[in-house]
Amino acid sequence: MIAMLTAATVAFGVAIFGTAYAIRLFRAWNIGQFIQQELEGHMHKSGTPTMGGIVIITAILCGYTVSQFRVRFDDGGIDLVNTGFETPGLLVIGAIVGMGVVGFIDDYQKLSRFRNKGLGITAKLIGQLAVAGLFTWGAVAGGTSTALAFTRPTAVDLGAAAFAIWVLLLLTGFSNAVNFTDGLDGLASGSVALVAAAYMIIAFWIFRHPEIYHVEGSLGLATVASAIMGASLGFLWWNACPARIIMGDVGSQALGGGITAVALLTNTHLLLVILGGLFVIEALSVIIQVAGFRWFGGRRVFRMAPIHHHFEMKEWPETTIITRFWIVAAIGVALGLGIFYGDFLAVGRVGGS
Repeated sequence: MIAMLTAATVAFGVAIFGTAYAIRLFRAWNIGQFIQQELEGHMHKSGTPTMGGIVIITAILCGYTVSQFRVRFDDGGIDLVNTGFETPGLLVIGAIVGMGVVGFIDDYQKLSRFRNKGLGITAKLIGQLAVAGLFTWGAVAGGTSTALAFTRPTAVDLGAAAFAIWVLLLLTGFSNAVNFTDGLDGLASGSVALVAAAYMIIAFWIFRHPEIYHVEGSLGLATVASAIMGASLGFLWWNACPARIIMGDVGSQALGGGITAVALLTNTHLLLVILGGLFVIEALSVIIQVAGFRWFGGRRVFRMAPIHHHFEMKEWPETTIITRFWIVAAIGVALGLGIFYGDFLAVGRVGGS
């Protein structure tokens, strides 16, 4: 519990103060956001400092690292004790940093070319697949179950090869889904904070009941989730509408990769679809829009995708869309936690098998 509180507090502090410094620094360096011409209501945001995700990643790393040390008092004085960095926690950190690097390259391409298009789809996907592949190798080598899992592993064992494909789909899919969601001030950072808080609870519950869940390094996973939550909230302080800074692809890709990695290592990857329901809705709206445009004679299902832009086109105020989408995200988190706890109660009644 102390590690989780430490990770969240340090990450929040680094994010809230680091972002304030980054805003001044990025303005001085002229690191500003480019806006799509179709989004006339967003033109006032042109030039807003971007790539704030660098601060988010730094905050998560600081929060997680500091949480792994304890101050011990004895007769000889004060000692700083390293409690040990466990492999699952480090795998999540690797996914965060790896996906963040892909996002950073994408953001850098946009800035250097003075336009709102960065890496091509193929190049971006290759980078994401490389990170996902390394994560899969580490997870399987570390003994992570290769079975499909909802609240716990099911009887459907995918095997190493099919599980690797599944991991690739989830990591790349949710990283891009969070990226799609990051289109309104504070929408992605607030929603990720909610999902990360849920995984902090889930991972800690798993840690407290090893006889049921059999997940190695679950406390470390809870600690990383705490750091993600703290960093997201600290960044949200400055990213809330009207945003003083934007996280960019470097932030959205890293956060999407982080929550997905925690889901995979806690054996709750299918539950992520419910906990992160808002991200699924945003991604599906893009897929539906593209499919409808290509297969039905250029017909648009939504006025614009992702779906939050559809409501902007209907002249909903930005703060209204953000608040209502946060409510949708919170409903998904509440439902997911309820399902997880309900399964725990059911397992307890049959003796924890």
